[in-house]
Amino acid sequence: MALNNIYLDNNATTKVAPEVLEEMLPFLRESYGNPSSMYSFGGELSKYVERGRERIADLLGCHPREIVFTSCGSESDNFALRGLIDAYPEKRHIITTKVEHPAIKNQVPYLRKKGIRVTELGVDRKGNIDLDELRQAIDEDTLLISCMFANNETGVVYPIRLIGEIARERNIFFHTDAVQAVGKIPIDLSDMPVDLLSFTGHKFHAPKGIGGLYIRRGIKIRPFIIGGHQERSRRGGTENVPYIAGMGKAAELAKKNLHEENTRVRKLRDKLEQGILSQIEDTEVNGDTETENRVPNTTNIGIHFIEGEALLLALDKYHIAASTGSACASGSLQPSHVLRAMGVPFTCVHGSLRLSLSVYTTEKEIDYVLEILPGIVSRLRELSPFHSMEDIKAFGA
Repeated sequence: MALNNIYLDNNATTKVAPEVLEEMLPFLRESYGNPSSMYSFGGELSKYVERGRERIADLLGCHPREIVFTSCGSESDNFALRGLIDAYPEKRHIITTKVEHPAIKNQVPYLRKKGIRVTELGVDRKGNIDLDELRQAIDEDTLLISCMFANNETGVVYPIRLIGEIARERNIFFHTDAVQAVGKIPIDLSDMPVDLLSFTGHKFHAPKGIGGLYIRRGIKIRPFIIGGHQERSRRGGTENVPYIAGMGKAAELAKKNLHEENTRVRKLRDKLEQGILSQIEDTEVNGDTETENRVPNTTNIGIHFIEGEALLLALDKYHIAASTGSACASGSLQPSHVLRAMGVPFTCVHGSLRLSLSVYTTEKEIDYVLEILPGIVSRLRELSPFHSMEDIKAFGA
């Protein structure tokens, strides 16, 4: 029997936790003042901003004053790169990877127009970077390395500690986009060689529209949004009190749920992944399958000889939400830049299916997906002119 709204696209966004909503409501009803005001009706709200900052810092293992609130992960990524480049104009080279989120990747053309040299490191078939290639890319003009903590499409976790140690050895800065890692795996910035770290609340059950940037104490950075004195003059604009309070509560919940993420949720992810691989022929995992090398909630399955858009539409008819390795749904005819960088075969790059779970995912939902998905794939393959590599060779592709 069909279930309602089986949501397996938690890497795109997450449900707002009920406790988070309750935390926010007072600031949307009666306590609506401006926290920068001199009078108590507004000014007293600043303590709730600081409470949110403390909760985030507790999740990340850093000092509260190292947290700057932003509107989202994309703003945090832009702030990290451009704020650092503006603060250290004598250095004109940065290093990143070919599999970054568009918030980093799409800054590259802009930075190059501004005279910044950008080195984009490739990845192997499992989505991993070569640390020797990274070392060789560093020169005397290098200011910054920016590498995501965990990949949004494959869930691959990168060797953040090792990259940070390389950066420290060469006296350069290290930024990581940790949007897909925060709340899923333990992070202790007091014990990690990371200088800047981006995050956003809507990936761990806070609302959309609130994020942050960790900036290690002592690092000079230019404001990305220039305005008032808010955030110790590092980010202008009236503080979003209800959303900051909500994200703080979400961080508190995320810390409590880390064990469940890495046990029950991981077990459900593995059941889903193994069920697909065993029931559907010509499927493979895109990315590293070692437990320590990926976040516990994500799998990316390459399904050969089908189109991802048709697959998503078919799943939607059964109220199953997921995402595909093709960017077509976003108006582009190009497959995912991440999967292309990994060398995923063209026979499945468009048919790759990303499934991402949360603490709200149930085993009943996983069982239902495993019941429905094989039949959908079978029907779509019947409609395809290609059913094997031999068909493609015969066609002359």
